[in-house]
Amino acid sequence: MYEKLKKLQKNLCEMGNVAVAFSGGVDSTFLLKVAHEVLGDKAIAITATSEFFPEREIKESVEFCRAENIRQISFSENILSVENISNNPPNRCYICKKNLFKKILEIAAENKISNVAEGSNMDDMGDYRPGLKAIDELGIKSPLRAVNLSKGEIRALSKELNLPTFDKPSFACLASRFVYGENITAEKLKMVDAAEQFLSEKNFKQFRVRIHGEIARIEILPAEFEKILNLREEIILQFKNLGFKYVTLDLQGYRVGSMNETLPKKGISYIFNE
Repeated sequence: MYEKLKKLQKNLCEMGNVAVAFSGGVDSTFLLKVAHEVLGDKAIAITATSEFFPEREIKESVEFCRAENIRQISFSENILSVENISNNPPNRCYICKKNLFKKILEIAAENKISNVAEGSNMDDMGDYRPGLKAIDELGIKSPLRAVNLSKGEIRALSKELNLPTFDKPSFACLASRFVYGENITAEKLKMVDAAEQFLSEKNFKQFRVRIHGEIARIEILPAEFEKILNLREEIILQFKNLGFKYVTLDLQGYRVGSMNETLPKKGISYIFNE
């Protein structure tokens, strides 16, 4: 783990400068912290704001950059206006990442930064993630993957660096809550965001609220099943007030990429994961 950290520091130093695509999550926070320690003011953060990212996540990213004295550049993108995004095809993540990272590259160039990096790690290599194909095509660097760092190692190193994100729950953009082919709208995104905010306020550790038409499918850790059943009536009332007609609990529990289970096993390339 420490050898990987040293290699990461060396790789970042050799870049000379870097703009980190910064979401405020576990991985990008760790990458930005190490980059800033190595490169100082030659490491900056670029943060995209859109309907796909909750305001609380953006706020946390701003607070971190202020606390660490890191320059952050934010830009707003109406991602639902991008062609085909709202239709939510299986390659939605590819289309979205291609659009956002093109903007990040432009901003980096305007600020005389020649390298753009993102925070995917080795744990991101085991599922369908076409977004990584866009990153590869655009020449975006993935320093954490380059040194084979896993999520567990990143959390452990983050704790040693006193980063507030070392035990932060994993997060993915709100579009990942929609079954492929279901139309993504601003209204539905707000429903999902508000539902997950409610679960957060109830101190659930790791969760997703997946949307299937009028159905909310809640994924939480199996260890918290008893807790959610004790809050059943309160959750039902809250979710129905948000616009859901039916509220369900997924007995398989929280898992990464559960919407990918609907995709055919044949005919899809897993070289690049979503």
